[in-house]
Amino acid sequence: MEILVDADSCPRRLRTIIRKAAQRTHTRAVFVSDRKLSDAKGHSVENILVAHGSGDVDDFIAENVSAGDLVFTHDVPLAARVVERGAVAIDDRGNVYNKENIRERLSIRDAMMELREAGVTPAGGNTLGEREVRLFAGAFDRELTKLQR
Repeated sequence: MEILVDADSCPRRLRTIIRKAAQRTHTRAVFVSDRKLSDAKGHSVENILVAHGSGDVDDFIAENVSAGDLVFTHDVPLAARVVERGAVAIDDRGNVYNKENIRERLSIRDAMMELREAGVTPAGGNTLGEREVRLFAGAFDRELTKLQR
């Protein structure tokens, strides 16, 4: 079991939570990014660099994930790719993507994207406050514990 992190889109506060959990549980955490991360180091922690470009991080994660792994991403199409391979994905709000809910999440994501493109709903508003950090930390710990059993 490994933790794979879409680190280009992972806020520093959440990288810290993931890194500490990996060290505490002796689980390998792989932070995949297109730039070196100063905080992605330590026992059980690795920063894998990929070429800069759209999709390189996602492709690396999708190609290297295994059944039973835990993946951090807020990219729903990447979450769908890793769920297909038997892994579980979690986003920065603590939403868990698995084989039971991924199709619905993709449909919602696509519908919201269409509404934003049509100018019906505002774009963005992706702030990460204390509440969101707590939600993420709780969900991440639950999923990590489940997968380690």
